[in-house]
Amino acid sequence: MYPRNAQKKTPVTLLALGISLALQAGTVGAQDAGPAATQLDAVTVTGYRASVEKALDIKRGEAGVVDAIVAEDIGKFPDSNLAESLQRIPGVVITRDGGEGRNISVRGLGPDFTRVRINGLEALSTVGSSDGQGGTNRGRGFDFNVFASDLFTQLIARKTASADVEEGSLGATVDLRTARPFDYDGLTIVGNVQAGYNDASQSAMPRFAGLISNSWADGKFGALLSVAYSERETVEEGTGTVRWAGGNTNGGFSAASPFKDALRSDVYAPRFPRYTLMEHDQKRLGVTGALQFKPSDRTTFSLDALYSKIDAKRDEKYIEANGLSKSDDKGKKEILVNNGEVRNGALVYAEMDNVDIRAENRHDEWTTEFYQISLDGEHRLTDNFTITGKVGTSRSKHDNPIQATVMMDKLNVAGYSYDYRGNANKPVFNYGIDPTDPNGWTLSTIRLRQNYVTNDFDNGQVEFAWVIGPSFTLEGGVQAKNFSFDSMERRRVGNETAVPTFNGSKIVPVNMTQLASLSGMSGSPGKWVVPNFNGIANEFDILSGEGIYALADYAASIRSVEEQDRGGWLMGKFNFDIGSIPVSGNIGARYVKTKQSSTGVASASGTPITTTVSREYNDFLPSLNLVAEITPDFLIRFGAAKVMSRPGLGSLTPGVNVSVSGSAKTVSGGNPLLDPVRAKTADLGFEWYFNEGAMLGVGLFYKDIESFIQNTRETRPYSSSGLPASLLDDLNVSVTDDFVFSTPVNTPGGDLTGVEFNYTQPFTFLPGKWSNFGTQLNYTYVESKIQYVTGAGVMAQKTDLTGLSKNSWNATLFYEGETWSGRVSATNRDDYLIQVPGTEKGFDSDGRGVHGQTGTTFIDASIRYRISDQLEISLEGANLTNEAQESWVSNPSVSLPLEYSETGRQYTLGLRYKF
Repeated sequence: MYPRNAQKKTPVTLLALGISLALQAGTVGAQDAGPAATQLDAVTVTGYRASVEKALDIKRGEAGVVDAIVAEDIGKFPDSNLAESLQRIPGVVITRDGGEGRNISVRGLGPDFTRVRINGLEALSTVGSSDGQGGTNRGRGFDFNVFASDLFTQLIARKTASADVEEGSLGATVDLRTARPFDYDGLTIVGNVQAGYNDASQSAMPRFAGLISNSWADGKFGALLSVAYSERETVEEGTGTVRWAGGNTNGGFSAASPFKDALRSDVYAPRFPRYTLMEHDQKRLGVTGALQFKPSDRTTFSLDALYSKIDAKRDEKYIEANGLSKSDDKGKKEILVNNGEVRNGALVYAEMDNVDIRAENRHDEWTTEFYQISLDGEHRLTDNFTITGKVGTSRSKHDNPIQATVMMDKLNVAGYSYDYRGNANKPVFNYGIDPTDPNGWTLSTIRLRQNYVTNDFDNGQVEFAWVIGPSFTLEGGVQAKNFSFDSMERRRVGNETAVPTFNGSKIVPVNMTQLASLSGMSGSPGKWVVPNFNGIANEFDILSGEGIYALADYAASIRSVEEQDRGGWLMGKFNFDIGSIPVSGNIGARYVKTKQSSTGVASASGTPITTTVSREYNDFLPSLNLVAEITPDFLIRFGAAKVMSRPGLGSLTPGVNVSVSGSAKTVSGGNPLLDPVRAKTADLGFEWYFNEGAMLGVGLFYKDIESFIQNTRETRPYSSSGLPASLLDDLNVSVTDDFVFSTPVNTPGGDLTGVEFNYTQPFTFLPGKWSNFGTQLNYTYVESKIQYVTGAGVMAQKTDLTGLSKNSWNATLFYEGETWSGRVSATNRDDYLIQVPGTEKGFDSDGRGVHGQTGTTFIDASIRYRISDQLEISLEGANLTNEAQESWVSNPSVSLPLEYSETGRQYTLGLRYKF
């Protein structure tokens, strides 16, 4: 696996020092107070410590294995991002996009294996991203960065199954809950104003959250409204290679090259060696509303509404030696490798002539709008029989109307070199030209794309609870759920190389270029010229959708999935004694029938045709959860269940998708007959609640994954696929070009085992204000070996599940005093695999290759000063060590860098008022 950069980052300690000094000052004050400090006989627990205690209460009261995050106060979550809050839970790790938490994995299982419910109803939100981060989300993974954390009061991760929780998860079911008026006493008004600063973008960013709630008529009617708005400007700086390929790929280097080792198939060179600069600009708005009506003690109705919108703009600026991946006669075949150095099969240093150089500027604008409306009611018919109902609808609509790239080239440049022999994440490039010189660049390509994804859920359920006796309650219900997924893409009709001229010439004028500069990291070079996107877009109206810039639906990317899920469940909740030991729990089963219809574009005798494939499958899912109170404070938990997770949405299309985006050339095929991933699970936990707000726990878990779904990948020429050449029309590529072919298939699964350790304790045993300190520590170990297969279905290597970090931990030290409070948190995850086997020859199944991501440790901190019961100020810091994201490709002989990026440190100063 690729080694972490050995160069130490310079940590920012001002925030942590401020916390330390403030807390030390509070402690000195406690020492000065002397005996008077012992006169207090009652303590009101508030803030972060109170949220920890509430979370432990939720965990302790459940029959299954549950972890929770609870808001410190009204509209005040521990983290500003939902995913970053969830990573504090044992077994939960996150992936980031542009420096912000986006997806979660639970116990080694990725985002597609985790379901999310909002106010009790399943929902799905998706956003867009750069090509390196997978582009537009067309899967089942929930994108948490759509929402501000201020909108929610608690997050609950349910790690074991029970019959009353609907199917679909192997990792966890995550419940997000928004505020309701009956949560508060009477009129409540809260406002929170913050200003953020990112040291990479050097931008100030506003953030606001407010809530107003009230109840009337002796608590029979209540209304609530909350609003959250934020802006975020970040800069992502780094390097990339895309992949490493053998010397004979894309036609190979020129046979006349003096350095002959570079021509060998087992000597690998970077495909697109480059420095990268991405500028992110996001605006996020969230609104929640709730009405509650309680006409009697037996009846309650709640109407909840949630709206969130994220507007994003992203500019990507590169300079690269694209000639290393061009397969025509004027591409890689022309390159003379004059000198070089090979280490462990990698051409880590090379001097070249006849290299094509490209500078590009990509501009994206996208929006995701999400809404959910739900109505639920509860009525107690008798003291022993209660009926509840819930109905709701949600939609996530992602629009990416502008995804445009302008490129300019300099061809056959002499004196080009790259050098990865030092810090491989910060290579040294000599382009043979001055990269900051705006003269002599030729406008070569204008790429235009649009992407649209919509996810809809309609849910309805009716449930009952019948208390048959003091030791047994029978519960059951029925549920109907309709889900639809629609995705489409539009592309430029004409050839992308059809470009306008500047007074009859394709040479780009100096005033149509601009300088891209790295500021947070040092690059070699750190500055380069790129096309001026706005200038060229305005000059030629390239976003008009007319003339040579007209767009049309791209048939291969039009796909949809519709699912109708109908289920019923029955569960008994019981308690009894075994000797002097109380035992409680539940046993039940859930039956669900899934009707699935998948539509896509397939190829028949070279002609694209729309195809729909329908199927049905049924699942019977029994579950058992037991809790034994060995003592009032020591619990043993056991859970067992059969679970299932439906196939990823992108895998179900019956057609193929041919894509050329930047350096990525892919052919993705679908399989509408994929079976779900099914597993049997078992959990055993030990929890000791040895003091108020304190807990020591150990949890063992096991999953027998009976079947799995893998995307097989291999690199080969497009001509070998049998697909019609017409699918490449206007993509500016050839049938002889190498493409990455990807197809999903059902494969054998494997065992997943792990253990979680959890320790939480306020230091109430310490004297004076030292007792205001406390800590949260957790550690998770996960292990799983999956049998991977090749594109031909042949068994490949058996190795770790993708997305699985064997080791992860979280550590938080907090202080909660009357006026000062603060905390410092660290979260860590190990290296993990992102693709098995690798793509290129030498890194594929024959080469036992993999793609992976380097583990990370993020450090965050916050400090608050309470001016009065109503007013407080805060200072927060995130990613205080400027932790980088690093990916790599490896085989048993060598590890090589793929992508590296830094996003800077984030500071936030806030003022909060509560009425």
